[in-house]
Amino acid sequence: MEIDKVISQPNAWDNPQGITPLLQEKARLTDAVQAWTQVRRAKEDLNEWLVMAEEEGEQEVLEEVLRHLWDLSRKLQQVEMRTLLSAPEDQHPAILEIHPGAGGTEAQDWAEMLLRMYRRWCERHDFRVQILDYLSGDEAGVKSVVLQVEGPHAYGLLKNEKGIHRLIRISPFDASGRRHTSFASVDVYPDVGQDIQIDIQDDDLRIDVFRASGPGGQHVNKTNSAIRITHLPTNIVVQCQNEKSQHRNKDSAMKMLKARLYERELRKREEQKQAQYATKDSIAWGSQIRTYTLQPYRLIKDHRTGFESGNVENVLDGGLDDFIRNHLLQVHAQRTA
Repeated sequence: MEIDKVISQPNAWDNPQGITPLLQEKARLTDAVQAWTQVRRAKEDLNEWLVMAEEEGEQEVLEEVLRHLWDLSRKLQQVEMRTLLSAPEDQHPAILEIHPGAGGTEAQDWAEMLLRMYRRWCERHDFRVQILDYLSGDEAGVKSVVLQVEGPHAYGLLKNEKGIHRLIRISPFDASGRRHTSFASVDVYPDVGQDIQIDIQDDDLRIDVFRASGPGGQHVNKTNSAIRITHLPTNIVVQCQNEKSQHRNKDSAMKMLKARLYERELRKREEQKQAQYATKDSIAWGSQIRTYTLQPYRLIKDHRTGFESGNVENVLDGGLDDFIRNHLLQVHAQRTA
C-alpha cells in the first residue's frame, strides 16, 4: 500500500502536519475496505443458510435466513451511505445549532426536544457530543444551544437537518389544552479543525467579554468569562459561555466562527455552479423541512422527500436514519439527473 510506504519512511514523522492527511486517508480507506469485507462475509453466510433452507426447510433455519438477510440489507445500506457522502467536507465533525422560533416557552421547549432527539441519535451511532454553548429558557427549554458532534461522516449525515422544524401538539403549558404550532431552526456547519486554512484577520473581529447567564456555577456567573465574537465583513456572530476559562470560551467561539465561514464559502461555490438542490428554500418561517405532528394524529413528515413515519416516539428518541437516508438519496438523484 503506497500510504504505508510513505509513513514507514524514517523521516516521515518529522513533519506531523504533513503526515496527518495521509493517516486520515489511510483510516478512511481501511474503514471502506472493512465495510465491503463485512458485506461479502454477510452475503456468504446468507448463501450458506439458503442452501440449508433448501435441504431442510425447518422453521429455525428459515428464521436464520431472515436474520442474515436483514443483516446483509443493513450492511448494504451502510455502504450505500458511504457512496452518498463523497464530498470532502462530509467526513468532518459537525457543529449543530438549535434556536427556538417565536412563541416563548412553547418554542423553547420544542428546541429542547430537538436537542434530546439529536443527542439520542448521536448515542445510537456512538458519536461524541460536546456542548459548546447553552442558554436555558426562562421557564423551560432552551433559548439556544450549540453542539459539536464527532464521528464518522458526522457533517455529511447531519448537514441536511439544516432548516425549520415544526411541531404541532397539545401544549403542556396551556391550561385550556389547546393545540399549538411551534418552530425551531437547526443550523449545521462542518467543523474543519486545522485541516483547512481560513484567513481571519484580527481587524475583522469585534470581541466582547461579558458575564455568563443561567446555570453554570458560582465562578461562571460571577466572572466576565463569556465571549462574543462578531465577524464584521459578514456580520456573523458567535458566542460561548460554557467554560469557566475566558481563553477556552474564545477557542470554542473561534471554532464556531471558522465552521460558519467555511460553510458559507461552500454554499457560495455551490450557488456559483448552480448545483443547489431543486427543492432549495430559504431558511425562514413557513419553509419548514419537517413537521412533527402529535395531535390530532401522530405523524412525522419530511416536506422535501415526502418520507413519513408514524413511529413518532422512535424518531423523537433519535430514530432519524430513514429520514437522513431518503434525503441523501434524493440529493444524489438530483445531482446525477
